[in-house]
Amino acid sequence: MATRIKFETVDQYFDSLANADRQILDLIRTTLLNAAPGAVELIHYQIPALAYGGEVFIYFAAFKNHVHITIPHPRTVFDAFATEFASLDISKSTIRLPKNDPLPLELLSRAVKFRVNELRDI
Repeated sequence: MATRIKFETVDQYFDSLANADRQILDLIRTTLLNAAPGAVELIHYQIPALAYGGEVFIYFAAFKNHVHITIPHPRTVFDAFATEFASLDISKSTIRLPKNDPLPLELLSRAVKFRVNELRDI
């Protein structure tokens, strides 16, 4: 049985990725951090996440055929961007983006800004 890596930092997670996956997640990471000034990177459930005001508000990870983005308690975000998210593969709180499709970085940026604004109001 193979030993699983226990990631302590987001950089460790990124170092474990194939180059193509790392490039994709680097774009997503940069987009998310730019959209959420003051957010803190961390590993949560063994994948990269961002927290704002102590609350984890987004996860992002690479899987075999897609990039996985999870927004905990996403209903207001998913409702606010329902039309734009309609063409994406979404279930409950997760967005799955096929690796070979263009990344909706501008949409992700706006959705994260929306969620951070919600967290500021809590």
